[in-house]
This record gives sequence, C-alpha cells and structure tokens, in this order.
Amino acid sequence: MSDDKSQVKIRFFTREKDESLQVQDTPMYVPIQLKRYGLSEIVNHLLSGERSDEDVATTPFDFLIDGQLLRSSLDDYLVKNGLSSEVALDIEYTRAVLPPSYLSSFSNEDWISSIDVTSGVEVPQRSIITGSYDGIVRTWNLSGQVEKMYSGHSAPIRAVKFVSNTRIVSAGNDRTLRIWKTKNSPVGSINGGEDADDELSVEEGKTLAILEGHSAPVVSLDVSTETSRIISASYDKSIGLWSTDYKAMNAVDPMEELNKSTNNKVSTAAKKRRKLALKDGSIRRRAPLSLLESHTAPVEQAIFDLNDNTVGYSVSQDHTIKTWDLVTARCVDTKTTSYSLLSIAQLSSLGLLACGSSARHITLHDPRADSSSSKITQQQLIGHKNFVVSLDTCPENEYMLCSGSHDGTVKVWDVRATAPMYTITRENGETKDKVFAVKWAEKVGIISGGEDKKVQINKGDNIFKSEQ
Repeated sequence: MSDDKSQVKIRFFTREKDESLQVQDTPMYVPIQLKRYGLSEIVNHLLSGERSDEDVATTPFDFLIDGQLLRSSLDDYLVKNGLSSEVALDIEYTRAVLPPSYLSSFSNEDWISSIDVTSGVEVPQRSIITGSYDGIVRTWNLSGQVEKMYSGHSAPIRAVKFVSNTRIVSAGNDRTLRIWKTKNSPVGSINGGEDADDELSVEEGKTLAILEGHSAPVVSLDVSTETSRIISASYDKSIGLWSTDYKAMNAVDPMEELNKSTNNKVSTAAKKRRKLALKDGSIRRRAPLSLLESHTAPVEQAIFDLNDNTVGYSVSQDHTIKTWDLVTARCVDTKTTSYSLLSIAQLSSLGLLACGSSARHITLHDPRADSSSSKITQQQLIGHKNFVVSLDTCPENEYMLCSGSHDGTVKVWDVRATAPMYTITRENGETKDKVFAVKWAEKVGIISGGEDKKVQINKGDNIFKSEQ
C-alpha cells in the first residue's frame, strides 16, 4: 500500500445544509496518499463544476470517516484500522473550523471561577460577567473595562448567571445565592404595592434578595428564563430550585436557626452566620421552592433541559447522571458511570449530554437510553490531562463544544471525532494554572478564566470565516 500510485475508492457526502456546498455522491478513485488538503482540493473542484468561475471561492474542509476526523493520509487511516485498499470509503466533508486564535485578555484581582455573557434582544452590547474567589461579581465590556462590581458574598463565588437585563444571580462558598439588581426594571413591569417600593429602594448594583437553603458551598447555577426558575447544585448533595422573582418564594428569618437552639453551645460557624445576618439584616431572604435530594455525594453541576425546561440534569462526585422532573421534584432516571462527574452540557439537537470527569475525559450520554443497559456511555473524548471542570457548546455548530480543565488548557471538540480539534493555552503559554470556567458566546468568542486571574477571549465567533 506504500506505492504512491495506489488508489482507493471513495464517495463524498455532507450534512451541510447549504446546498451550494453539496456535491453528487458519485464514487471515484483517488490516490491513497491524499491528506485533508488534497481531498479539500477535490471537493472544491467538484463544487466549481456546478458554479460559474466568478462564483468560485475555495472553501477549506475537514473530513470524517466513520465518525473519526481524518488527521493523516487515507493510507495511514487504512493501516491504522486494519483495512485493505480494496474497501470503498464513505467520506463526510464539513466546512473546516478556523483555529481559535487569541484575541485579548483582562486581568482580575483573584482566581476566576465562573463566566457568563449578557444576551437577548434588549441587550445590544454584550458584557462579560465573572465570579471570582475574592467574593465579587464583575461585569466587563469587551474592551476589558470593569463596568460594575457586585459585593456581598462572604466567601469565594463559584457560579454566576445572567438572568435578564436588570438581574444577575450568583452563588458561592458562603452557601447562599444572591439575586443582584443591575438596573431598575422598565416602568410598568413591577407590580404595585410594598414590594414594588422595596424593589425601587434597592440601589443598582446591590443585592435584591439572598436565597438560603443549602448547607454547603453552592458551585453551579442555571437559569430558565421561560419558567423564571433557577437551579443550583451544592456540595450538600442537593439541588435547589428557586424563582428569579423573589416574591414567588417564602421569606426566611435569618435568626430562626439560632433561635431554635435550646442550649448555649453555638458553633463558631453559626456565630459567624449570625454576625453576617445582622450585617445584611435589611436584605430580604428567601427559601427554595424545593430541594431535590437523591445524590450521595457533592453535586457538581445541574442544568435545565434546553428543549423541556420542566426537566433537569445533574452530575455528581457519586459517579451518576440524574434526570429530574422539576414539576414533581423527583429523580426519574439515574445513570451510573465509573468516575466522578464534574461538569455537564447538553448537545440538544443531537440528544446527548456531554459530561466532564475526574478521569480526564469527556463522555457522551443519551439521557433517553435505558439505564439498565450496559452501554451507558456513547463515546469518550480523550485529550485532557487533568479534571474536566467546565463545558460549553458552540452557538454555530451543533457538533462542537469546548472544555476547560485543571491541566491549564481549553480544548475545542467536534463530537464526531474522539480527539480534540484545537487546544487553547493561556496567553503566556503556561499550563500550570488551572482553568475553572469556559463560555462559548455568540458575538464574543471562547471566554475562559481560572488561576491565572485573567479573562481570556479566543476567536469562537464566525468560526467558518476568516477575519476581513
């Protein structure tokens, strides 16, 4: 098979929806030594035969065979998979994704634990939201200037989420969630009465409500704007369900826990909580709508189903993925793996959940699959060298996601292949600083943060197009 004149029979096909990128699936013979560039030339030649010369623009393509991205010659692929050159190969082509080149970075005061981005038609200018180990939530413009700081948490922040153009929610190691007021609600959107007066009396950038109910650090948040719900994951092994509207939750007396004590043996932690409660005594406090309990170890992340916001998913150090009916607050399915699960993201159009693990890989799971089946994992994505603690999906491509790891890198994946497409290092090229958070945001890019105290942005918008 090393003879350069050897050929192999192939047939091209694509799932690209753009009809101008589709070729006839006629079988043909090509040199066995061809690599991606040579195959890309052939596809472009076939495309040019169906268009006028004036319209022809060379499009770089990637190629997949049986779900594997081709990163070598056809000959190497055949040898690696023990195949003869007599076989006919069905080769899928897809527009090549440009490398996620470095764009910019902003310095922060402390480790960055979580990242989100403002979105929605009412927010024309994107802002980046970060949670930090110094206990402060910050919003940044894309030039790297801090627009606003939200101070109130008494311990490191572990999660932040954009709720609306007037609200942000955060959570942290102080075991609480906080709903922040970014600015006044539009006139007429607040119901009248005492609560309306209270809400208007809260300054912009201050806490609108403290949400209490967890008894350990709260490390993850997700928001469903359609149902006005917040879901939280905590190291107390539970998942909290809350409302984005504090008026929909029951009030909590901050002194109640201490007043119930029948003796004078109050722990140091309880004394500290009492001191903080007195300090924030004027801030309203609210209890969860429900606490979901089934996990047997700390819960690392919980998310809403993107297609059905009455369904939630969670992953835990107890090795399980759980599916929740959020209406009845019941666990309806449990899938058990062989490793602690640290992060989760939903590839909604593919019907898959991607989970980052302590075993350094990302696993793909079908939540609809029978949990009694031996095949819990559909696929493994291998490439990280340490815990995979953050995942996010690509806004432009249903097959792609990015991952942040304690190995100091962010990796970009196409789930049709098991190896990463690209690896993003920190600006200084070091990998000693852990990455804690990644966010793949439309009109911004791939945003990451961690121990290096920097918000880093890499190209992740218009992933198929070169910058003009």
